[in-house]
Amino acid sequence: MGGDLVARGVFPPSFMLMASKDPLGANLDRIQIVKGWLEKGKRREQVYDAVFDQNRKIDAEGNLESVGNTVDLKSATYQNSIGNVELSGIWEDPDFIPGQAAVYYVRVLEIPTPRWTLYDKVRYQLNNLPENVPMTIQERAYTSAIWYLP
Repeated sequence: MGGDLVARGVFPPSFMLMASKDPLGANLDRIQIVKGWLEKGKRREQVYDAVFDQNRKIDAEGNLESVGNTVDLKSATYQNSIGNVELSGIWEDPDFIPGQAAVYYVRVLEIPTPRWTLYDKVRYQLNNLPENVPMTIQERAYTSAIWYLP
């Protein structure tokens, strides 16, 4: 994981991506690529939804539709009836600029699962939690950075 990627002329970098869920964990929502670069001395970042279930749709603004949520707020449980056990695909940088250094890393998102606050709410029968306390979470895994060096 990680490392330096040397320029291949004017061709954009492409990445083969694959992720499998933890056998005891939640299914996968999507694989994302996070790209960082400097532009006129300022740090920039772009997140790309790189690999996801082919049945999911992208809206007019380019956003991937939600995977859904199976969390039962009364029992602090969830179902692995959405998402994927495994995701794989190839992603190529659509905004590649030859000569511009960049850094890429991959993150994998799971489907929503109960957050510790929901487990405590159910276990201790708490009914007065503030409404801004999140009850679900989407766990993430990150790779080491890959540096593109022109």
